[in-house]
Amino acid sequence: MKNLHFKLDEKNSKIYSRIGSRATFGLIALDLAKKIDNLMILTSDVSTSAGLDRYRKSFPDKYLEVGIAEQNLIGIAAGLASENFNVFTTTFAPFQTMRCCEQIKVNLGYMKQKVCLVGLASGLVLGPLGYTHCCVEDLSIMRSIPNMAVISPADCGETAKTIYASLLYKDSVYIRLTGGSNSDIIYTKDYEFVIGRNDIIKEGDQATIISNGAILSESLKASYLLDKKGISTRVVNMHTIKPLDVDNIKKIAKTSKLIITVEEHNIIGGLGSAVAECLSTLNSSPPQLFIGIPDSYKKSGEYEYLKREYKLTSELIFRQIGEKYEQLGQV
Repeated sequence: MKNLHFKLDEKNSKIYSRIGSRATFGLIALDLAKKIDNLMILTSDVSTSAGLDRYRKSFPDKYLEVGIAEQNLIGIAAGLASENFNVFTTTFAPFQTMRCCEQIKVNLGYMKQKVCLVGLASGLVLGPLGYTHCCVEDLSIMRSIPNMAVISPADCGETAKTIYASLLYKDSVYIRLTGGSNSDIIYTKDYEFVIGRNDIIKEGDQATIISNGAILSESLKASYLLDKKGISTRVVNMHTIKPLDVDNIKKIAKTSKLIITVEEHNIIGGLGSAVAECLSTLNSSPPQLFIGIPDSYKKSGEYEYLKREYKLTSELIFRQIGEKYEQLGQV
């Protein structure tokens, strides 16, 4: 376990991008099962949706189907963890977090049993199914539970990195998977992924965009549009919402005229709130622009449609930042 490491390269980053984060989880599970004897993966009737059909058939002794009983899913997972199994649970994000919130709090947070929870298809990607399946509340819930790390990988390659790192982490981990298949690629080469440490993926010295998950790619595209407008923009992948990289946020605050948080989540309680909590401890900090879901449920619809509705496309992110920058008298 100590030497457990995943190496990212251009070939596997393209494969993972094409199949999406859920299927990536299934492929990584196959690799882990060959390396870890005491691995157990539990699902709530989502083996196909989680990309785990091959895993289930290949390693039946390392797989348990609980059925549509998410609260039992967490209870059984905690029991297995208490017997020194390395445990993953997975189902769609709203059911993984909200339906069994009390069990997560008591069995994992309070009792400190270590389980890695994979929330499938979080954010807006399941928009056609409505807000029973869209999940824009999970970050606020999970980061409020003690002894729980919360991670939102930027792309499918980082999803693989996250799964490996979570097994070695001291506490339970909630892994928030966003986006669909044929998703944008952020990382094509291997890099050091550390839970709790952010990654600056683009430098700039005027504005700083802090983002994570699949929406980071839209933020990155927006930053290039801002550069063309004369606003030099840094982009930070804040993949870990908890524990937050407080030291780096404080450094960023010293060299930015405006901080922007962009998230595929309610602007209450998520990434933006976590960054604001950090900035509030400083004697002086730049203004912060919150871009995300404005505490509302709109009509259901396709992923791209909902990103436009919530102004989460690169062009609309660019416009919001440009307008705010002008209001501050910076342009």
